[in-house]
Amino acid sequence: MKWRTVFLDAGGVLVHPDWSRVSAALAPLGLHVDPRSLFTAEPKATRDIDSARSISTTDDASRWSIFFHRTLLHAGVSVTEESLPAILTELRRTHERDNLWESVYEEVPRALERMRADGCKLVVVSNSNGTVRAKLERVGLGHHFDLVIDSHEEDIEKPDSRLFHIALERSASDSASTIHAGDLYYVDVVGARAAGLRAVLVDRGGLNADRDCPRVADLTELADLLARGLP
Repeated sequence: MKWRTVFLDAGGVLVHPDWSRVSAALAPLGLHVDPRSLFTAEPKATRDIDSARSISTTDDASRWSIFFHRTLLHAGVSVTEESLPAILTELRRTHERDNLWESVYEEVPRALERMRADGCKLVVVSNSNGTVRAKLERVGLGHHFDLVIDSHEEDIEKPDSRLFHIALERSASDSASTIHAGDLYYVDVVGARAAGLRAVLVDRGGLNADRDCPRVADLTELADLLARGLP
């Protein structure tokens, strides 16, 4: 199968939180945690929120808080019910001031170049807050993409299939030759399938062997998979 368009989620696929900034934001609250521990904990927190019930009863904004709470717990940070509000408030303040999702996974630029060289259109389809386009430009990734679809601008969030249909229409892409890659099964895979697309789960922690879809560890593996022709 020759894939002509690749849809890509942003957070967890292209970029991840700058855990050094998170660590620095927590220090004044008396919480001292190694950024590497947070980075290692991130895939576990992603898996925690990736259930049918969780996705159906939350939205992207509310999952933000759950994600950070679970990441801290997996990193061994002592978080109590009393201390959690202050922690989340400080992280949101830091995020609004500096944007936390500004660390690019090491393999991403080269993998994107490979996919473009293979003739693929690249489209970001992201649940975000209206700033994903500017953020991708700021971290040097914006020029790789033909189109960026931000859920906030459309007032529709994945897994709603309408967001994928918007992306197909605006990118002049055909569902039969378009594939989507994201890091949440019940958001990205389920949503893409509802729109008639094939989907790949970016499983950086290797925690999703039970999912009924192709999985890749990173975008290098995705580029390899697409080059071979996903069956």
